[in-house]
Amino acid sequence: MRDTNSMVEEFMLLANISVAEKIFHEFPDNAMLRRHPVPPPANFEPLLHAARRQGFELSVGTGKELATSLDAAVKPENPYFNTMLRIIATRCMLQAVYFSSGMLQQSDFHHYGLATPIYTHFTSPIRRYADIIVHRLLAACIGADATYPSLLDKKASTALCYNLNYRNRQAQYAGRASVALHTHLFFRSRVQDEDGYVLYVRKNALQILIPKYGLEGTLFLRCDSPSVSWTYNEKEQSQSCGSVVFHSFDPVTVQLSLDRSNVQHEKLVLRLVRPVIEGFSVSSAGEQGEEKMEEGEKEEERKGSEEPETKKRKKKSKKK
Repeated sequence: MRDTNSMVEEFMLLANISVAEKIFHEFPDNAMLRRHPVPPPANFEPLLHAARRQGFELSVGTGKELATSLDAAVKPENPYFNTMLRIIATRCMLQAVYFSSGMLQQSDFHHYGLATPIYTHFTSPIRRYADIIVHRLLAACIGADATYPSLLDKKASTALCYNLNYRNRQAQYAGRASVALHTHLFFRSRVQDEDGYVLYVRKNALQILIPKYGLEGTLFLRCDSPSVSWTYNEKEQSQSCGSVVFHSFDPVTVQLSLDRSNVQHEKLVLRLVRPVIEGFSVSSAGEQGEEKMEEGEKEEERKGSEEPETKKRKKKSKKK
């Protein structure tokens, strides 16, 4: 099945590239194309450092070199390692955008992620308006349909590309907000421990990936205890507290809960369970549940012992 899907994807990419070449040849000033700018070398520093620390050297000269080196970066003992590496690689990229061919030099048409000199979106007209415009351009190229003024207007085409890029960003934001909402609904009445991995090391936090739910959360390294002191090493991209040191890809156990103190801005809270850091880590959700049960039992015993005394006092007051 995977091979079949891969073959279909290859044919779709080839169709998009072939159509891009055709419409650009026929309409060099008005073809709607899609480009993915080459990221600045500095963007790849976190990725290269994280991979090097795990014993892998990645090549980022071209999109194809990056894809090949990512395919080879596999650790059998950690099935999520390659996934996390790809997540970091994606964060290094710039946003791919639609553009009108007459507004840029041909050398700027390159699509870094797909390693192709020219590209467009043609294969999904039922879900993308850009594909519909490309279909109209292709139909005009092969004589299947006539053009209309705005289709070949450079200014109108550029404005349309700008709007498509804007709407695409808004759709991404909406998607993330939807995921956040349903995550909050799921954890509204839950407190549970989950295994995760350190994805990024920040100056005041650790970005944690929870593979079970496919979500990311921020573990803030704030603590009121004077015995807990965090040290951030920018060069090594690490956070340390005493003998405990955190790097990217390190396994952790965190406790997930929902902070509902502000109803309009509920947020998912992560607390460290393991590795244990005295004064910072919290006990597991199971242990907390047992402690609450023990407290409840003690409270019941206390009430039970107080009831006979209360009855005796009432009897004495009635006799008086």
